[in-house]
Amino acid sequence: MSTFQAPKGTYDLIPPESAKYLAVREAIATPLRNSGYGYIETPGFENVELFARGVGESTDIVTKEMYAFETKGGDQLALRPEGTASVLRAALEANLHKLGNLPVKLWYSGSYYRYERPQKGRYRHFSQVGAEAIGAEDPALDAELIILADQAYRSLGLRNFRILLNSLGDKECRPVYREALQTFLRGLDLDEETLRRADINPLRVLDDKRPDVQKQLTDAPLLRDYLCDACKAYHEEVRELITAAGVSFEDDPKLVRGLDYYTRTTFEFVHDGLGSQSAVGGGGRYDGLSEMIGGPALPSVGWALGVDRTVLALEAEGVELQLPASTSVFAVPLGEEARRVLFAKVTELRKLGIAADFSYGSKGLKGAMKNANRSGARYTIVAGERDLAEGVVQLKDMESGEQSAIGVNEIVAELESKLG
Repeated sequence: MSTFQAPKGTYDLIPPESAKYLAVREAIATPLRNSGYGYIETPGFENVELFARGVGESTDIVTKEMYAFETKGGDQLALRPEGTASVLRAALEANLHKLGNLPVKLWYSGSYYRYERPQKGRYRHFSQVGAEAIGAEDPALDAELIILADQAYRSLGLRNFRILLNSLGDKECRPVYREALQTFLRGLDLDEETLRRADINPLRVLDDKRPDVQKQLTDAPLLRDYLCDACKAYHEEVRELITAAGVSFEDDPKLVRGLDYYTRTTFEFVHDGLGSQSAVGGGGRYDGLSEMIGGPALPSVGWALGVDRTVLALEAEGVELQLPASTSVFAVPLGEEARRVLFAKVTELRKLGIAADFSYGSKGLKGAMKNANRSGARYTIVAGERDLAEGVVQLKDMESGEQSAIGVNEIVAELESKLG
């Protein structure tokens, strides 16, 4: 037993379970790569101010959950609590928006960090795959991202998820709603901190998960009743495009994402099999974020999907992923000459893209065959001095148990034929 354990609220990905996470990441990334999104990777930490400005100073993420620290050089940094602000910062720094091909379409995968109360589905270290389309205001772009996320989930075999959709308006119509909501909130029995939040960003109060607060919000004014004509038309086109693509969604007039930068389209993917932490992903349009962090006006839209929560959703539905075998061929040498010959054959197989492993150490036949069985390999190659003297190796089908002698020089081609 090691002296050390993983920090509270974190987890280790260990084989064979880790193969599920890789499969989920690949399934989410595939439709993005097929739709013009290029991969981007940003540092695990950024300037604190990037998140304070972008995510919002009144959000729980910034005020309570962000891992912030001062470096030896006096820089104020934070482990990234989300991906959008970092990706937009990197795109601006590299001047991707000036290359003349807007929107800039980017996807990413990585770990994020929030100091939260750990529970199933909510961790202090978690993994997400995200996508951002930067520099274009087009309902088709919002619809595209929602459709791609739906496609990714369905390719994994998920069926019992729901898409919640809302519009948060823009700088023209939201101020009127903001004033109406603040007036309503001031008449409620709320604690001081919640009232302070209502003064800074009243929409954040709508996202409060406490039952006693939600009970008082039953008759709160709805933003959809305050949308300007332009926002109504924009939202209706998003709805029409998603519907035409055969993607089901639910209008949720109270949906407010937990980040300050969202405008107009906002959406969330939820799975009722996960209990209180039902959101498996979400996103929306953030037309003013670039200007918040010192860039030019770049209307943008994006989402992030939780890898760990998606795995939990798969388990809740009893979906077994069809994972490729980690090992297709296992080589068991008996003697020094066989070690040399079979190691060379394993190397050849690997060059051909066939997953192959080798019995390392000085194990006898019984122990080596146990390892071959544990590896999950479909075929095992066994060779000893007598086999090599006859110019053959023994090929065993681990499913049927059948064994046959194959020429040493033919074994690679034989396995390529069987597994290719």
